[in-house]
Amino acid sequence: MKCVICKLGETELGTATVTLERDGLTLVVKKVPARVCQNCGEEYLDDSVTEQLFKTVEEVAGSGAEVDVRHFRVAA
Repeated sequence: MKCVICKLGETELGTATVTLERDGLTLVVKKVPARVCQNCGEEYLDDSVTEQLFKTVEEVAGSGAEVDVRHFRVAA
């Protein structure tokens, strides 16, 4: 896929670190599957990955945590 940001690079399978904030929580998720532009580094997440990240931030926000760092895990 051609990068929509730089319009020069092609994306390849890789990983990203995603930071989400919600209700005073900062959630950092490492090793998230993504397509990454080899020219500018822009990261693209699939809809299913994004959906899982949103579910995770909802769960963690309900625990009362302020900061949480974890590795991405594929939903069972």
